Amino acid sequence: MLTQHATSGEPIFNQGVALYVEDLKVSFDGFQALGGLSFTVGVGELRCIIGPNGAGKTTMMDCLTGKTRPDSGRIYFGSNLDLRRMSETNIARSGIGRKFQKPTVFEALTVYENLELALAGDRRARFAMRARLSADQRQRLDEVLATVHLKDERDRTAGLLSHGQKQWLEIGMLLAQDPKLLLLDEPVAGMTDEETERTAELFLSLEGKHSLVVVEHDMSFVGTLAGQHRTVTCLHQGKVLAEGTMAAVQSDEQVIEVYLGR
Repeated sequence: MLTQHATSGEPIFNQGVALYVEDLKVSFDGFQALGGLSFTVGVGELRCIIGPNGAGKTTMMDCLTGKTRPDSGRIYFGSNLDLRRMSETNIARSGIGRKFQKPTVFEALTVYENLELALAGDRRARFAMRARLSADQRQRLDEVLATVHLKDERDRTAGLLSHGQKQWLEIGMLLAQDPKLLLLDEPVAGMTDEETERTAELFLSLEGKHSLVVVEHDMSFVGTLAGQHRTVTCLHQGKVLAEGTMAAVQSDEQVIEVYLGR
């Protein structure tokens, strides 16, 4: 999947690799959070990552977004961006969007105004930018509203949305910036069954248009996303314990022992 450039020593990717992580190690005060994590994600791929608490999932995302600097290892985004050498701001600008478990939206503004601010690229702004949007930008926001199931809520104050709708709005705020890679941390935690089902539909609709890495504990939700052919990665003690189809990972004896139970 990866070779060395003859003169510079920099990696050269085969076409189709969105994210390359190799032998990533991170320690905090003697505790090894990542112990040699390696995996790749393809362009347009929907990848689910599972594992017990303390497996290193959050630390992994922190490394991918520049919040935590690894002690060693390599992380490349696309063909040539070394994420270890980039700031959090530049990583976000390069096309990586992260959604945390708890939604962070401007609750005093409308759904549409939240999307406007995201499109403007300044989430600290305190007023909407509607008058400054071009026709193409307005069309883009309309498309995002439809994608995240909030078309009928566009003029509703964000604070009045349900928990699930706030999650969708934050995903919409990321989509407004057209990221190449979406990192989604426990996106259906606290959702109703109906909201969870619609979120699965949303993520499946994004496959191919974006690369998605979904960290989740809800095995039913993961099963819906993974289907019969998508790759699921199980982490344990900061490295990959098992990887393959959902059926293969669920039947892996080590995964059953440390995570799924019998």
